Amino acid sequence: MSRKEQIEQTATALFKTRGFSATSMRDLANALGIEAASIYSHIRSKEEILQRVCFRMADEFFGVIEAVKADNVSATEQLKRAISAHVQVLTRNTEASAVFLQEWRHLSEPYHTEFLALRDRYENYFREIIRQGIASGEFQVPDEKFAVLTILSGLNWIHTWYKPEGKMKPAEIADNLSAMLLNGLKTNLN
Repeated sequence: MSRKEQIEQTATALFKTRGFSATSMRDLANALGIEAASIYSHIRSKEEILQRVCFRMADEFFGVIEAVKADNVSATEQLKRAISAHVQVLTRNTEASAVFLQEWRHLSEPYHTEFLALRDRYENYFREIIRQGIASGEFQVPDEKFAVLTILSGLNWIHTWYKPEGKMKPAEIADNLSAMLLNGLKTNLN
């Protein structure tokens, strides 16, 4: 692992536990066992690290959701796959997931606006699946935006309780969440 990767990994852990605002470059240097000044030969600022974490995670989410959207399957199956893909990304690195989900608010412009646009675009993928399910008669949803926010809210807290060594593996979490969330969307005919 390169020094830059070590810095990013350590900063991500600190951002998760202390928060972005409460983490100083001195804290980062102390955690790494180096002088604070030497960090700057690898990165420009702690916000650079936050940007890298947030936009790398966004790339991961888009990579999996675009693969799901490419599949020619029912809306129910597509939503099940989207939930599973989302869970897989979240559980791969819970520290980066926590930073992505909680600390993005500290991005400065133009990164903040760019991040919000990406978030809206990602949520829109889920809204498209819901709309498809409504049109096909698979889902009965009074408000598609509320449905998507409920689904993503349920998924996005996984980073707070998931433990890789825990009882449930990511696939089991995805299966359980898919079953629970999809049952709330189904029409009486399903």
